[in-house]
Amino acid sequence: AVLSAELDIGRTRVRQAIDRLMGDGLVEVMPRKGSIVKPVSIDEIMCIIDVRLLNETHCARVAASTAGTALQAQLKQNVAGMWKAAKARQIETAAALDQEFHTLISGATRNLVLIDILRNLHERSTRMWFISLRANEQHLRVCDEHEAIIASILKRDPDKAEAAMRQHIESYRSNVARQL
Repeated sequence: AVLSAELDIGRTRVRQAIDRLMGDGLVEVMPRKGSIVKPVSIDEIMCIIDVRLLNETHCARVAASTAGTALQAQLKQNVAGMWKAAKARQIETAAALDQEFHTLISGATRNLVLIDILRNLHERSTRMWFISLRANEQHLRVCDEHEAIIASILKRDPDKAEAAMRQHIESYRSNVARQL
């Protein structure tokens, strides 16, 4: 009721939004108490990283094998924007561009189930971005890692694309562990 009044939208729409957030693992409903944002759990984040590692390395392989000129141009434009955001320490912009980068690569698979799973995992780990990017050198490291992934895709080298993606996700894992 409070959200409905505060946002000036109907209760049904608020309930639907909360149900969606519950389904995405971002909100917990506590009977007779209300809804809360699900706390960040190191175990959950590490599990998310494990699943990303398995799936996104596959996506990088596929992208290296199938990327056309449109995808290549989008990836180059994305990383240029990411460099700009990293140098300006615009964390929200960098986070949005990171999610777009990974969406572009997963989109190369044309597997709607996989794309949806990875979208959910990225949304669930977005909160960690703000923790993991406390140090500016991490912003720049992410840009370097994205550049390496793109270079492998442009060379149409699935093995190197997979290895670059693996290194990128493992770097994220190490950084998250350091920050927590």
